[in-house]
Amino acid sequence: MNTKIFDILQGKLEEEIQSISQVLCDGGAKSYDHYKELSGVIRGLRTAQREIADLVRKLKEYEDD
Repeated sequence: MNTKIFDILQGKLEEEIQSISQVLCDGGAKSYDHYKELSGVIRGLRTAQREIADLVRKLKEYEDD
């Protein structure tokens, strides 16, 4: 199975996580609510990454059967 599309998607998600993390590290959160929002976005992107990784693993297992 060609997983290139999933690899590209994982990379884009990681770029966004790094970008938001940098904003947080630089003190860019304007308020506690903004901080919570940005943290929630990171949490959601990490969840998406895990789901994609699980999907790729399942697809590979399916192909092996």
